[in-house]
Amino acid sequence: MPKPTAAAVLALAVCVAPPAVAQPSAPIIKTQNGQVQGVVGRQVFVFKGIPFAAPPVGDLRWREPQPAPPWQGTRKAESFGNACIQAPGLSAANGGDSGPLSEDCLYLNIWTPKLDPAAKLPVMVWIHGGAYIFGAGSLAIYDGESLANRGAVFVSINYRLAQLGFFAHPALEKENPGGPVNFGLLDQIAALKWVQQNIDQFGGDPNNVTIFGQSAGAKSVLALFASPLARGLFRKGVAMSSYAIPDATRAKAVEVGVNVAQAAGLNGANATVSELRAVPATRFGELKGQEFSLGPVPVVGDKVLPQSIQATFAAGREAALPLILGNVSDDSSVVLAFGVDPAKVLGGLLGAGIVAKALYPGVKDENQLGRMVARDLIFTSPVRSLADRHSKRAPTWRYYFDYTAVNARSRFPNGVSHGAEIVYFLDTGDFSPDMRSYFSQPDRDYARRTSDYLFEFARSGRPASPGSPAWPNHDARNDKTLQFGQTISVQPNFMKTRLNVFIGGSRLLAPVLNPK
Repeated sequence: MPKPTAAAVLALAVCVAPPAVAQPSAPIIKTQNGQVQGVVGRQVFVFKGIPFAAPPVGDLRWREPQPAPPWQGTRKAESFGNACIQAPGLSAANGGDSGPLSEDCLYLNIWTPKLDPAAKLPVMVWIHGGAYIFGAGSLAIYDGESLANRGAVFVSINYRLAQLGFFAHPALEKENPGGPVNFGLLDQIAALKWVQQNIDQFGGDPNNVTIFGQSAGAKSVLALFASPLARGLFRKGVAMSSYAIPDATRAKAVEVGVNVAQAAGLNGANATVSELRAVPATRFGELKGQEFSLGPVPVVGDKVLPQSIQATFAAGREAALPLILGNVSDDSSVVLAFGVDPAKVLGGLLGAGIVAKALYPGVKDENQLGRMVARDLIFTSPVRSLADRHSKRAPTWRYYFDYTAVNARSRFPNGVSHGAEIVYFLDTGDFSPDMRSYFSQPDRDYARRTSDYLFEFARSGRPASPGSPAWPNHDARNDKTLQFGQTISVQPNFMKTRLNVFIGGSRLLAPVLNPK
């Protein structure tokens, strides 16, 4: 009898393994809250809009997320849930339309190639960015199909944003002294707990969960590494373009909360908890200005973050788990949105810029010099610093992304914009409305190689990509960076001299980096 091929074995497994699938077009899975019915996507099973916590509305506003109530019958999981309250249109202008907005927004989405509880597939939980003020797990560039096709169970999540996600006020302090402030991070932790309790039914291994995210999503990954509440909920992490802007203090959060109450038509610091919880949720999405927001950072001083992320890593108290960190060549494209002026950074750092010119030989344009200094000060040097420190605790890898789509290079002369690497690491270029028109076969091939590194990291704990260079570990004595340029290559001592200068002077630069 001839030996069956691997393809035949895989086809048989998909056909006979998932008894929970009622029919090919309507997969049904039983979660701890009730049954959900998904759809068959292009090549994988997809479940959208699954509640992982109770709607944080009414008396649950500014409280820890509560368990989702159970339901009877079978819940349709064919459409994305609401995105969390944010400024209307802000997400669409910065990466993709988030869809309908509501305070009832704590939903997650799952893409999986197999519905067999015994499959034990690696789980990849994506945490979206957006400065903690916009975004959603439903954006097209976060589609999980490509990584699910490789053999991962891909999960994207929502979490409370802006004033509903990161908030303090004298009335809340009186109601619950020392209580939570980082409600958005608590939502992320609740989603990870849901994954631990349910993901095996979707073919995932709860003992092999990787968290990854970009920008505020990367900041969240580092916050979860630092938080004592997240221990045991994941096994690996990837932080893409996190930043050095310091976490907000609790006192700053209270100050901003008073401003928010005043802007909402209440009596500032004297507003009551019931008055604050009665403000229509959409009113918070209308507030604009840094005086009303803590973004793009979480708050230090509650049980989620008893110490700042930076202090926790400096003390070696973060989770001792494998971690990938990196950033892109034009991350400074976003610093103005963070309230940081590259020219001010340059002036505050180096006066007339004489030292900067020595660190960046050949860069004559002052604006370009300011962009490069801001990029390396706010993004590249923190990656190196955190990688140096974390490598003493667990395996660590570092990257620098500088690949732009072939047909778009003239449009991006400064390099890869903040967030533009996502479509390569998630292999979603063909799903992105902004990129479909120019994403070509060489870009698809590059995305495949790039996302392979992430999938293999999630699967085995070591990033690797068939036919691509090996990605060596980074540590302070063995400074190795994988550079994703027109070719992929390992760079020893990458930007070492200039980053040493920035890391050594980081304490002096805190006032420049903190727009608050």
